[in-house]
Amino acid sequence: MASSVPILASAMIENLLAPAADAGGRTGTYKSLKLAHRASVLVKINQGNAATILLSLLQATAVAGTGSKATAAMQIFVKDSDAAGAWVRQTDAATFTTSAGVTIKYVRFDIDPSRLDVAGGFDCVTVSTGASNAANITSADLIIGPARYAEDAPPNAIAD
Repeated sequence: MASSVPILASAMIENLLAPAADAGGRTGTYKSLKLAHRASVLVKINQGNAATILLSLLQATAVAGTGSKATAAMQIFVKDSDAAGAWVRQTDAATFTTSAGVTIKYVRFDIDPSRLDVAGGFDCVTVSTGASNAANITSADLIIGPARYAEDAPPNAIAD
C-alpha cells in the first residue's frame, strides 16, 4: 500500500545557491545539519557551454562558514540530461567535476551528517562551484530529512 505522506512532508528544503551564471565560481550559504539524520545537496546545472564545472562539498563549524574545509567522501549521483532518466552512482568523493556535455545536469551529494568532522565541531555544509563559463547556470538546494528527533516542526537549518 502506498504511503499517504507526501514525499517532502518530512523533509526541509533550504537554498544554498540561487540560479546564476558561474564564470568565476562561487560558494553557497552554509546550513546546519546538527539535528539532521540524512541530507542531500542537489545541484542543478544548465550547461550552456562545454566548460566543465568543479563542485566541492564543504563543511564549517557555523552557518557563517567558520573554519570551512572539504567534507569526507560522500555518495555522489549524477543525472546527466533531462532525458537520461536514471541517477548514475559516481565514485564517493568530496568533489565532482561535470562532463563537458551541453545539457541540463543534476548532481546529488548524499550526506551522512555523522561523517562530518563532528569531533571538531563541524555540522554545517554548503557547496562551491569552480570557475567555468558565464553560459553555465548553476543552483543548489539542501534537502534535509527526516529529522534526527521526531518533533512537530522541522529543525532550523539557518541557526547554529
